Amino acid sequence: MSIPHLFPGAHPGIVDRKNPRQLPRKTTRSSISKHNGKPKNPARPEETSLGYPIIAHCHLSWDWVWQRPQQFLSRLSERHRVLFVETRAPDPNLVSPFARWEKIEAFPNLTLLRIQFPASRWDDAAFVDAERRRLVQEAIRGPLAGQFEDAVQWFYDPMAVTAFSGHLGEVATVYDCMDELSKFYGAPAELAERESLLLAKADVVFAGGRKLHESKSRHHRNCHFYGCGVDLSHFGKARDPQTIVPPDLARLPKPVLGYFGVVDERMDYELICQLADANPRWSVVMIGPVTKVDEKALPRRRNLHWLGGRDYSQLPAYAKGFDLCLMPFALNAATEFINPTKTLEYMATGNRIVSSAVPDVVRNFGTIVKVARDSDHFISCCKEALASSDRTLLDQGLELAASNSWESIVDQLEKHIDTALSRRQRTSSMEKRSEIQELGV
Repeated sequence: MSIPHLFPGAHPGIVDRKNPRQLPRKTTRSSISKHNGKPKNPARPEETSLGYPIIAHCHLSWDWVWQRPQQFLSRLSERHRVLFVETRAPDPNLVSPFARWEKIEAFPNLTLLRIQFPASRWDDAAFVDAERRRLVQEAIRGPLAGQFEDAVQWFYDPMAVTAFSGHLGEVATVYDCMDELSKFYGAPAELAERESLLLAKADVVFAGGRKLHESKSRHHRNCHFYGCGVDLSHFGKARDPQTIVPPDLARLPKPVLGYFGVVDERMDYELICQLADANPRWSVVMIGPVTKVDEKALPRRRNLHWLGGRDYSQLPAYAKGFDLCLMPFALNAATEFINPTKTLEYMATGNRIVSSAVPDVVRNFGTIVKVARDSDHFISCCKEALASSDRTLLDQGLELAASNSWESIVDQLEKHIDTALSRRQRTSSMEKRSEIQELGV
């Protein structure tokens, strides 16, 4: 649950999420002067042991599909203060940019800062960069003062690098590359150039897929592959006899061939149609928000069910109702570098899995996931999986999921950051000594 706050540092005003009206600029200024640059509430005693703060810039909304950014940063917030900065889609009704900040009850050391722009100024790159930077700077100098000094800047969004790199007093820069975003539909033309700039500025780079790692390590010497993890206890609820399958899924005829995740240009819609047509007794279920494709254009069949998005907390219950888990990805530029988070999540549910031949799925999970070469082979794999009673692959999947927790990955990420911070300190000390020697002191 989010607790909305007024952020008194925005121009010309900030909005409360529950009461979206602009506040006058003079209220903003009086709030800033009242704080005098100090946090209104001093840090609690238990917070004094927290490590370096993190300012994260993400192209995804915190409240959207729960993915790699939320998994990593929610866990990092147990040991670090985290400011999660997101820029929402532009609003044609706005006349000027605004921001709001929120605390998350479940993660007391994590703060969300949401920025939104008027649609009329969204194409003005220089304006967007300057305003994003100003809004964040006013937040960390005003209502969040004292909480994000000497921070590590953590980027998911390469487009944010020109606004923030070198402007927030950061002690190090992390780039966690989860996708080849420049290959996605509608990607900004400047994205590849800005990613090159981010790679040049980053102290450490993490890549979410093996192909991504091969690509990024050509441009950065300190690049490391860390695929996605899994919350085994959460998705293990699908194997719990007490878990109840939601009614909208329970009413469908068996068997259920199910997918959960984002529904976008990465889906193979022709394959999904062919799958539904292959057996009218099958219920093909697609769960997830629809983005970057026209929802009205989604294929329709009597046994093909588009259920829309569901909360992360509900996914294990839906997975319990699946007889087979699907990854019906198209093989295109948008899927060339993906390493789907859902693979290990599906394994944790104890279900069989059939996937298209996405390179990282083949490479990382091909011994456990049934990988299909084409549409006919995909349908054949589904038939074989539904008919199988052999638990060998299921047990291997559960074992693999158990050895890839998000916590274990986060521990490794922190070690790399600690090494990068130590390296920076050594470099800074050497530069200072050199300066002193040049001055003859």
